[in-house]
Amino acid sequence: MDFLLVVNPMKSGSIAGCSNPSHVCRNFGRGRNVSELVGIDIFSGAGGMSTGAYQAGLTCAVSIDADTNSSATYAANHPNVKTICDDIRKIDDFSALVNAPRKVVFGGPPCQGFSTSNQRTRNASNVNNWLFEEFLRSIDQLDPDWIVFENVKGLVETDAGFFFRRIVNSFRRRGYKTHTATLNAADFGVPQNRFRVFIVGSKGDQKFSFPSPTHSAPVTVDDAIHDLPSLENGDSFDQLPYRTAALTNFSRQMRGNSNVSSGHIVSRNSPEIVERYKHIPQGGNWQNIPAELMRSYSDRSRCHTGIYRRLDPKLPSVVIGNYRKNMLIHPYEDRGLSVREAARLQSFPDDFTFEGSIGFKQQQVGNAVPPLLARAIFSSILAADSGKVMTRQGSKVG
Repeated sequence: MDFLLVVNPMKSGSIAGCSNPSHVCRNFGRGRNVSELVGIDIFSGAGGMSTGAYQAGLTCAVSIDADTNSSATYAANHPNVKTICDDIRKIDDFSALVNAPRKVVFGGPPCQGFSTSNQRTRNASNVNNWLFEEFLRSIDQLDPDWIVFENVKGLVETDAGFFFRRIVNSFRRRGYKTHTATLNAADFGVPQNRFRVFIVGSKGDQKFSFPSPTHSAPVTVDDAIHDLPSLENGDSFDQLPYRTAALTNFSRQMRGNSNVSSGHIVSRNSPEIVERYKHIPQGGNWQNIPAELMRSYSDRSRCHTGIYRRLDPKLPSVVIGNYRKNMLIHPYEDRGLSVREAARLQSFPDDFTFEGSIGFKQQQVGNAVPPLLARAIFSSILAADSGKVMTRQGSKVG
């Protein structure tokens, strides 16, 4: 397979490619119980699912993604994983990539075509909506013990559930017992209301159940970013010291043993946009902006409610998606969110770094699965795999 660009080749003879803990796990890896299962991350992006998997005790062997910047980020944070940057459709033989007796294949194909914010190509005619068939091809060749398929909530609704039913039925025809749920990341310690659909499949007699919420009181925006440095519009700093001591369990968890954090990079908005920010209260949006400042919009009434949203510090964040385009605003300062602030709201630890220019970094953060949500899923899988039974929770779908 000479077409593959292997960013992080494993050492010769290594089965899992992880004889030493990866850099990203300094904050969470101590004392973890390591499973005999080996992970293969399909459509890995920056590595949010792999980070949560590692925190739960799963070692990853291979990641695959077509995006150069996301693959560079994955490789930088998971140096002992074979990181492959290429179009998944060009991979002829997935089984040649990993030599392990017990495996779990996980990932989520590009979700923009299933997103409720994308009505134009949210149907079967969008070729990217069919990339899930590459996920199916990978499990046909790898024959994993477990599969984890993740996507946006819109997957259940696109074309009246056509894709969702097709995916679930495809897993069942291959002999997997399937479990489906829609989970909110905020229930698992992520300071963000973010709903994701999960399909978990197993081939054995394991009694899997989705995890119960770990947080009855949600982690708020203030809990998450209170200790990060104060910034201005357009600032760009690689590393800065923390502004205050870590005053919450979440900020202490994200810091680990770090004394500084990176990614203090903010989009430079025009003076006209910054002037609009000044009129928006915490929890407000574009509707709070005086009409005379919105004249550049041909039809102001058609603005989406998520545009110009200033975060409420006492609540979890709204979805961290394309937060630059949506112009999510810092709760106290008249500027957009920094890359590190957005990463905190996604539950990436502070020693996780992002590669590429600012736009690519923002995209990687917004597209990722929150690691703490992934950690909860994989903890349940590893518990079931070892014979432990956990209480099922989450809204059932399908």
